[in-house]
Amino acid sequence: MKRLSILAATLSPLALLASCGSATTGDGAQAQSTPSPTSGTSGEVDDFAISEHGTFDEPWAAAFVPGTNYLFVTERGGTAKLVDIANDRVRTVTGLPEVDYGGQGGLGDVTFLASESGATLGSRTIYLSWAEAGTGDTRGAAVGRGTLVCGEADACRIDGLSVIWRQDPKVTGRGHYSHRLAISPDGQHLFVASGDRQKMQPAQDLSSHLGKIVRLSLDGSPASDSPLASRPGAKPGIWSMGHRNILGLAFDGQGRLWDLEHGPAGGDELNLVEPGANYGWPEVSDGDHYNGDPIPRHSTSSEFAKPAISWNPVIAPGDFIFYGGNQFTGWQGQAIIATMKPTGIVRVAIDGSAAREVARYATDERIREIVEGPDGAIWVLEDGDGGRLLRLTPQ
Repeated sequence: MKRLSILAATLSPLALLASCGSATTGDGAQAQSTPSPTSGTSGEVDDFAISEHGTFDEPWAAAFVPGTNYLFVTERGGTAKLVDIANDRVRTVTGLPEVDYGGQGGLGDVTFLASESGATLGSRTIYLSWAEAGTGDTRGAAVGRGTLVCGEADACRIDGLSVIWRQDPKVTGRGHYSHRLAISPDGQHLFVASGDRQKMQPAQDLSSHLGKIVRLSLDGSPASDSPLASRPGAKPGIWSMGHRNILGLAFDGQGRLWDLEHGPAGGDELNLVEPGANYGWPEVSDGDHYNGDPIPRHSTSSEFAKPAISWNPVIAPGDFIFYGGNQFTGWQGQAIIATMKPTGIVRVAIDGSAAREVARYATDERIREIVEGPDGAIWVLEDGDGGRLLRLTPQ
């Protein structure tokens, strides 16, 4: 049985190296180095029991079909699988969209309606995101809705998949699609993370989807009461703006929306997403341009919303959850983040609208995706070819 090791400043020279970057809290103050959990500390996990449940070809996202033990896994090349975690039986999936594969593009996120929860698989509404080709050398993110039908022992299909939203404009390049999906706790709206596509300035342009979070009705039509709809030239449905590359989008237990973003050279950030707020990219960041040119820090401006926490050096997040289970005592309500640099998991406590890092756990491989299982176990997917599906429980 394989174990993860905890990264904390007091453990070893290697652990100290991995933890020496600073995390900046929402008020601009520099957080102290992350302390190691000690005996009796709420949330203490010294080690994990880990079981392996198959491998996948460039897995990108996963979601449990509500009320079941079935985990739907997307693979970036345009394929998907449905895994019964009770016995590791895998079903293939047909009816998937044609994707524009390359760079950061391909098949993206997946989500289901909690209102359709049930113990048997049956048929379920499914939402998918992906990168699609445009005219010439352009491409952009798309979101589709269909019905997942699993009438065979070894295969499922998606019926009636149709595009309900397209990122506009389509542009050149294959980066920063974001295309994470989240359904509101009341089940009425679909939120879509629309990355800046490495074009930067459109994140401040309300006539573009780039660098925005968009709120839609479940059928894909823009929500009628969007907070920025009255602004001249604004595209309908924009919920917030000034985002870079959102790799995580989730609601906490209080029903508040948060996003997790890749910064440039430094400045990865976790944001409490408020309606109509501007998060500043590319005008401000807690990182710098890759060529070394500085970017004004969030602390220098009162015009833009500040992150709840940011990281220097980066953590390169893959996705995150707000933990709500019972297996990891003391973790309830905390943000559990899959990271790719350094490889592992970062645990963050939420204090109102601020956040603080409380622990890091090292892994051998980059972690692309993280989800909570029906029994409160944590499931992660390793990044890249042959990425393993792993189940984590406290040791």
